[in-house]
Amino acid sequence: MSNYQQQLRIKTRGKSFCRITSNVQEIVTYSGIQTGLCTIFLRHTSASLLIQENADPDVLKDMENFFAKLVPEDGKSYIHALEGPDDMPAHIRTALTKTSEQIPIHQGKLLLGTWQGIYLWEHRQQGHSREIIVHITGN
Repeated sequence: MSNYQQQLRIKTRGKSFCRITSNVQEIVTYSGIQTGLCTIFLRHTSASLLIQENADPDVLKDMENFFAKLVPEDGKSYIHALEGPDDMPAHIRTALTKTSEQIPIHQGKLLLGTWQGIYLWEHRQQGHSREIIVHITGN
């Protein structure tokens, strides 16, 4: 059993989805592991990772619209406001989603479904440099 780990840095453009599927697949390919498991972990509390629809961009728009209603950025609903009115809502959105995902690997490829893509979801209004740890275990 082998292990391989690499850090991936993604610069976001502010509140948006950034597809990182090809970035993660490149790391899997470089690792040389043919069968195993890829774990991705985001080292932040105001952004998240998710596996979601990769064909119709309306799905991502609907996700953003739903979360905007569920967790408003009104500037008065939260005690924590040190970093601006979008900070606490970003933390709540991260708590409701995930900061890690696991994807099986077969023949050196991520075993995602036909319509699945891996996304970094930036919850803050301004862009940030986000760090993702990609850890691959297998043979």
